Amino acid sequence: MSSHKLTRRDFVAASTASALFAASPAFAAGGKRQVALVGTGSRGTGFWGKYLNDNYNDVIDYVGLCDINPGRLDYALDHMGVDCPVFTDFDAMLAEAKPDLVIVTTVDSTHDEFIVKGLRAGLDVVTEKPMTTDETKCQAILNAAEKSQGKLIVALNYRNGIIFSRLKEHLLQEKIGRLTSIDFHWYLNTYHGASYFRRWHGLRDKGGTLLCHKSAHHFDLLNWWIDSEPVEVHAYGGLEHYGHNNPFRGKRCMDCPHTDKCEFFWDMTKDERMMNLYHANEKYDGYIRDNCLWREEIDIFDKMAVQIRYANDVQVSYSLTTYSPYEGFRVAFNGMKGRMETWEGVPSLDAIQQDQSQLHAKEMDHTSHTQAELQYHEIVTQRNFRDFERELIPYVRSGHWGGDQIMFDRIFRGIDKRPDLDLSVDVRDGAMSVLIGIAARKSIDEGRPIRIADLTSLDPV
Repeated sequence: MSSHKLTRRDFVAASTASALFAASPAFAAGGKRQVALVGTGSRGTGFWGKYLNDNYNDVIDYVGLCDINPGRLDYALDHMGVDCPVFTDFDAMLAEAKPDLVIVTTVDSTHDEFIVKGLRAGLDVVTEKPMTTDETKCQAILNAAEKSQGKLIVALNYRNGIIFSRLKEHLLQEKIGRLTSIDFHWYLNTYHGASYFRRWHGLRDKGGTLLCHKSAHHFDLLNWWIDSEPVEVHAYGGLEHYGHNNPFRGKRCMDCPHTDKCEFFWDMTKDERMMNLYHANEKYDGYIRDNCLWREEIDIFDKMAVQIRYANDVQVSYSLTTYSPYEGFRVAFNGMKGRMETWEGVPSLDAIQQDQSQLHAKEMDHTSHTQAELQYHEIVTQRNFRDFERELIPYVRSGHWGGDQIMFDRIFRGIDKRPDLDLSVDVRDGAMSVLIGIAARKSIDEGRPIRIADLTSLDPV
């Protein structure tokens, strides 16, 4: 770690990494960006691959796909509808395909490898969240970004969501006075939450725990809402539901002898995409998509509580639960002159019971939905000594609360309709979002508060 501490002002002055959104669209004038994608799993082939090729092929061309699994590469070509070379070696792809933009959608713990190589080659890089999974890798990315002519974008799309942007507007207007603290609680249900423990995400050496993989979204929202950076983190967590916490287990759901008594049984054979993408290609790398979520090797947390202190003295109480009966969140903002709060997915508050098995698919889908659902998000504000006010925001759930298209338009078309909200996410933002999770993990493991400034060369402001 460098002994020289970088404030935000120093960092922006020393690096071009934050300039992509503000200065120019991510494609050359009069031409298309030449895009290479590394990591052809579900997120890579769908969220980035097929969606971008279907909707942004006037400004991008795929010139290469890379994965360690040749079977998934063949599937990716067909599913995405592209015709480009495929590679199992990333360096060979850079040399032969000659992209000017790299999209990284690999296992989280390998993001740093491809980000650093792309930046060192002078290329622009877009990476899935989290940017990385530990402080050493984070510092390597910061160093590469500081020296590169290329720019790094971290795809933290939640801040683009319509409901989250509305909350930001109210905070900028100081509707409840100066912000002093936030209570933020996120609930993953027994479908979506459980799915992480079936996949590689259940191993901390692959995903850094859900404090990195999932909570990076939430920590970025907090940093953005608060308009400051985290100084100290103290956390608690445990593994008390999944993993070893069950009297029986199998190797995988598909051939498990306990399906008649396991409430978490998932029949992957009913999902054609999962079968074609993963099961058909297990022979190449051994990755099993329907792993048993009770397997002993799981070593991440399934309950997490995090206290965060910010440079501007705002305090945060955050929690993540992975076995809730419903999927949603509650967030409340406490200010010197009042309180503002909203929620989603809490049946007793929404007065509607949604199909829990389909909620995550709805979040990821960019199309409209016809099933009965909420009509509005509610934001309730009450200033001190006054009655509460209720604001109704049209309900949008698909495409990450409507944020995906806003983010993609800004990255690939250079369209930023709300520059006042600072929706872009640069390398420093990406680092701060993941450093909270890294610090929280260390705090749980070591039983002590962790200072953000002790992790990398960044000095929180």
